[in-house]
Amino acid sequence: MSVGLAFRRNALRYPAETALFDVGPQRRDVTWAELEERTNRIANTLSGALGVAPGDRVALLVANRPEVVEVLGGTTKAAAVYVGLNFRLGPAELDAIIDNAEPRLLLCDTEHLPQTAEVAEKHGLEVLDIDAEPYCSLVAAGSSASPPPLHEVRSDDDFCIVYTSGTTGRPKGVLFDHARVLQHATVAALEYEIRSRSRYLLQIPHNSSVNITIIPTLLMGAALGFGDSRSFDPRRFAETVDRQSVTHSFLVPTQLMRLLDRLPPADDGLLGGLVTLGYGASPISPERLGELVGRFGNVFNQLYGMAEIASIGTMLRKEDHRRGLTERPELLSSCGQPSYVTAVRVVDPDGDDVAPGDRGEVVFGGPYVMNGYYRDPQRTAESLRGGWMHSGDVATVDDEGFVYIVDRLKDLIIRGGLNIAPTEIEKVLYRHPTVLECSVVGVPDADWGEAVVAVVALKDGATAGPAELREHCRRSELTSIKVPERVELVDALPHNAVGKIAKDEIRKRYWGEGRQV
Repeated sequence: MSVGLAFRRNALRYPAETALFDVGPQRRDVTWAELEERTNRIANTLSGALGVAPGDRVALLVANRPEVVEVLGGTTKAAAVYVGLNFRLGPAELDAIIDNAEPRLLLCDTEHLPQTAEVAEKHGLEVLDIDAEPYCSLVAAGSSASPPPLHEVRSDDDFCIVYTSGTTGRPKGVLFDHARVLQHATVAALEYEIRSRSRYLLQIPHNSSVNITIIPTLLMGAALGFGDSRSFDPRRFAETVDRQSVTHSFLVPTQLMRLLDRLPPADDGLLGGLVTLGYGASPISPERLGELVGRFGNVFNQLYGMAEIASIGTMLRKEDHRRGLTERPELLSSCGQPSYVTAVRVVDPDGDDVAPGDRGEVVFGGPYVMNGYYRDPQRTAESLRGGWMHSGDVATVDDEGFVYIVDRLKDLIIRGGLNIAPTEIEKVLYRHPTVLECSVVGVPDADWGEAVVAVVALKDGATAGPAELREHCRRSELTSIKVPERVELVDALPHNAVGKIAKDEIRKRYWGEGRQV
């Protein structure tokens, strides 16, 4: 089985059913029969007029739009390797990715074409504007017949490269073959209850959603729509969910907080059709989780994982949220239990499992761990050790196998020889009613090595001063050494491509390039 064959199967099973729904002003749906024909034309154009050979990389740089699935399908049917890129990439990051991937072709839209000019000239890279006539004419002239390479693609052939969203250092290209992404897609469909009649609204960038959203919906024959990831408007999201009969979506915590704080309760009914609303990327306080379930129902599934395992490691499922609200409140502080076919362990530096309640590093094993970092054997060897993918996350585990993330190894603050987990302080700050987002980092301190600084963004219209927030921490369970030396108020915290708070950017304000992490 290859990803390309799923298009054909769905066209045979559900020819007149919706494959892609357009949430924009045109609102033109695409059926599975139409998508099959379109992806065939793109595949034949790639391998014919454009000279893309099996195994070549084809990169795509666009904002969220339905054509993402068309290009992905055409690329895989041509036996090439799909490389979805974040349209927010800066010149240095884009240059590093193109240097690593060496794509045969870069597809782009008119809006983002200017940012490709410099890197295209440097690397001698052919760039095609998918909104322009030359590309449209080429595709229209392509044969609608099934391309010859389709049945020759094996499950162990390369399918895609996903570039990590880190804010510092050289981007890492996470390589997957067809077998790995299809195995993960099966698990994602089970965990998120995706069926052929599901309608999934993609609201985060497409480049980070290939494995967690696009392939699972494709595998199941579900309909997929693309929301604008550049700005999140709670009212627009709710109206789209209602108008398009959306059953599934995935939001990062910042978006969920905006739903809570900016969507009037009178509009909650617009979200009544949701079956599953996934979330992940960063923690949410138990109190806020309780508010979410109370307002929008028991539709939430929390994902914890990493790009290197396609996405899913553990899940805090709907029934776990219910237990957390009725029986075991501590579960709302966990990231769940291991998912299907995934081995999740918490280990000490020697690689041995820690006892329940003790801290260690989370490691993953299973059939959809990455093939490796593309053309980067050194970093592959550093992360994949002893057959286990090392996450860099510090956690504990309880007797039921629920995992509780303490912090990132690189984010630990070392103060007077004591390791301090920033998340412990952040959880206390999130309990203050005015706090929308916060991030705690260590900064240089001549006496203690590092001092604790909290950077905080308040909710719209809320007021609280640094002294009040420090006093809130002082009155909590935190020991005195963990109370922030200072609190800085900002309008908004920086985020990376998948919506995580960009702690590296915050840290660089104080350390510059001095602290290597």
